[in-house]
Amino acid sequence: MPKYAILEAPSALGHVPEHLGVERAPAVLLDAGVADGLAARRAGRVAATGYSALRDPQTKIMNPQALGDYSSVLATAVTAVLDEEEFPVVLGGDCSILLGAMLALRRRGRYGLLYIDGDADFYQPEVNPLGGAASASDLAFATGRGPDIVCDIEGMRPLVRDDDVAVFACRDAAARERRGCQPLPPAMLVVDRDRVRQLGAAAAAREAVAFLTRDGGPGGGFWIHLDADVFDETIMRAVDDPRPDGLAWDDVISAIRTALASGRAVGLQVAIYNPDIDGDRSNGRGLAATVRQALAG
Repeated sequence: MPKYAILEAPSALGHVPEHLGVERAPAVLLDAGVADGLAARRAGRVAATGYSALRDPQTKIMNPQALGDYSSVLATAVTAVLDEEEFPVVLGGDCSILLGAMLALRRRGRYGLLYIDGDADFYQPEVNPLGGAASASDLAFATGRGPDIVCDIEGMRPLVRDDDVAVFACRDAAARERRGCQPLPPAMLVVDRDRVRQLGAAAAAREAVAFLTRDGGPGGGFWIHLDADVFDETIMRAVDDPRPDGLAWDDVISAIRTALASGRAVGLQVAIYNPDIDGDRSNGRGLAATVRQALAG
């Protein structure tokens, strides 16, 4: 089992005011036992400051300067964990924490991304359905599409190449087309929810991992992003947009275990769970157990 280090990233800088609460997720997930039995070191907490609900008129996104600054600070914290030859488990927060994680890896070389999410999060700022919140655009920003302040952090655009990304279990294609989202690039592997259902979670994850570990691919390994909205609404209501047709707990356990078994996964982040809309904490306990079992496997 890898040497795990838990890093809290309680940022809501990429979220709209009505969805605040995700910044409390790290503490709730830890209380729910996400790290129990993993012999994980507590590597600290990277607080986020400077939140504003206003949309910047130039970039058309919320909190552009704060996001850029936070990403650099979070990247340094992730780097410190990697330097100890540990596996960072970053508990967010909203999806924009991806920028800090991928910046940490970009500083070190070429890495890939396994993006386990109900949405591809690829909106350009002009059509962002969340009023400019970066959580609807973080994958676009990480691949260099958007304003410099969040896409060219430290002059390292893109943080991850198109052909080093595997989007896994998304089920938002119709919504993206309806809202005028820019198309996903052809070089990016998309293993959507229908494909996962067709193959089964483990086999679909093997397809994604094979893409990320192919000859000529990212030599450094790959990061795992897990958004709680990938789960079906019957087990996960504590997200911005709970929907049917999502994954089961066991599906994600299988996918993450498959990724870890490759020996090429270098870290994991968890995002979007909102304890403020999880009154009895049942969703949080399910998510914490899923992450814990996947990592312990």
